[in-house]
Amino acid sequence: MSRLLKQLHNNVLVADGAMGTILYSEGLDTCPEAYNLTHPEKVERIHRSYIQAGADIIQTNTYGANFEKLKAFGLEHKVKEIHKAAVQIAKRAAKPDTFILGTVGGFRGLKQEDLSLSTIQYHAENQIDTLVEEGVDGLLFETYYDLEELSNIVTATRRKYDIPIIAQLTASNTNYLVDGTEINEAFKQLIECGANVVGLNCHHGPHHMQRSFSHIELPKHAYLSCYPNASLLDIENSEFKYSDNAQYFGDVAQELINEGVRLIGGCCGTTPEHIAYIKSSVKDLKPVSDKKVIPINRKTNHSRTHTYKHNLTTKVKNGPTVIVELDTPKHLDTDLFFENVGKLDEANIDAVTLADNSLATVRVSNIAAASIIRQKYNIEPLVHITCRDRNLIGLQSHLLGLSLIGVNEILAVTGDPSKVGHLPGASNVYDVNSKGLTELALRFNQGINTDGDALKKHTNFNIAGAFDPNVRKLDGAVKRLEKKVAAGMSYFITQPVYSKEKIKEVYEATKHLNTPLFIGIMPIASYNNALFLHNEVPGIKMSEDVLNQFKAVKDDKEKTKELSLRLSKELIDTVHEYFNGLYIITPFQRLDYSLELTAYSKAITQNKEAIS
Repeated sequence: MSRLLKQLHNNVLVADGAMGTILYSEGLDTCPEAYNLTHPEKVERIHRSYIQAGADIIQTNTYGANFEKLKAFGLEHKVKEIHKAAVQIAKRAAKPDTFILGTVGGFRGLKQEDLSLSTIQYHAENQIDTLVEEGVDGLLFETYYDLEELSNIVTATRRKYDIPIIAQLTASNTNYLVDGTEINEAFKQLIECGANVVGLNCHHGPHHMQRSFSHIELPKHAYLSCYPNASLLDIENSEFKYSDNAQYFGDVAQELINEGVRLIGGCCGTTPEHIAYIKSSVKDLKPVSDKKVIPINRKTNHSRTHTYKHNLTTKVKNGPTVIVELDTPKHLDTDLFFENVGKLDEANIDAVTLADNSLATVRVSNIAAASIIRQKYNIEPLVHITCRDRNLIGLQSHLLGLSLIGVNEILAVTGDPSKVGHLPGASNVYDVNSKGLTELALRFNQGINTDGDALKKHTNFNIAGAFDPNVRKLDGAVKRLEKKVAAGMSYFITQPVYSKEKIKEVYEATKHLNTPLFIGIMPIASYNNALFLHNEVPGIKMSEDVLNQFKAVKDDKEKTKELSLRLSKELIDTVHEYFNGLYIITPFQRLDYSLELTAYSKAITQNKEAIS
């Protein structure tokens, strides 16, 4: 057993606090880790101040020193150099009995898709190897939102090194991780992966950390750690601020020790003063060997997923189903829009789909339109939700609002980037992608939000996804489709298709999924429209015959319309041979096209029923 673990077996150890907080207060204008090379004396001074305050353990100034984060500062080629310097600085500052932990911060934040696990593992291993080679006493993996990421890193490190591993997660809720995993269960998983110490750091101050640990069991073969923030974060004069509460911080430290914590330090906003109060508060305490664990009371049966009886998935599996897309207007004169909704209602379509600022263009809110449709018409709104415009807070609020007004059909889309629209400088959020949004909606169906809190009621979302068959390699698109099915999407609507052969190809490629598809048909509005689709929309190609037909009637609007509808009807004939789902995309607000195609589709269905 290492010297560090022997000490933890019998004692409470105090770690240091924040490095970045102090450096930023002194005018830091780059990443804190860069100071290992440019201002090593400042980093060493801060290490010494924590040791003088009573810290038994200090950590290297390497929290954000990974390839991906350093790249933002043009320092990605100095990963090894920064880590070597960090250990050397810490060693110069340390006393003979001071433990030095080599720190590796989390790569992923809330956006799990940003980096693959293999990429993370490759870069983390470079950091870990350097820290171990330089002689740290243990490794501290801190501020990991993603349990999968941390588990992989701990497992790989344990296979390679016999060194103390402290693995700390960051939870947005006092009891659950972002993915809904109970903290207790997450700790057990990390211990199985090889962690010697498991704990929490960041996001919460001491009060909420104490609440978290009141529900956490004492591990049988590991120890607990806790590095709280100084307080909740505040913004003052455009600067991040934390409360000046060092004495209070020390008082709560006693409660954390009574909850089983053996290694206690500070995270964001903490200073040597906080650590001094912790040391004074816990210096006479011994680790607890037993405690009362308060059970978590999640007031919901999250094993159940509620669905309403007549959703679009059920309809399309049982027979031909027609949905029509109708964009909300770009202005406040909505009379024509709702007049068109009324016509679709009279045409007895199964749902009207409402895009969410499609092509990154500002339109009237589809949730507002859906609310009015629910009140005034007997038609089901299928509301698109893009991940581009809302962060995790906004997405959850949006879902709650949709459920409140009775909208259950949603289409989860990642969304076109802002640069394709009218405001190319607008921010893209993308906290999650369409699969992440689907997982979020499914959790709402279980009655819980991303924090694991009970919603007190279950939502009834039936989640659709988008599928683009107009790609060079359809098999790759189908593999992505399979992942969306696995994520919980129950049916799909496709981009517009313009050939019978493509419809047949899509059927053959997707028939194994047993998941309904609504094949998109968008009438060609003009010869110029045909040229645009053929030449500028990736994956869509018109035959020379079709282009020539539109060219021949380009100066005659009525003949152009007749040609467009005839070709669309031929495609609809093929759709009905292979699929129950038809998705009519209204071209340029020309609802007359959509109404005629809807009537044609329903006539085909009625004729088939009459014959059978």
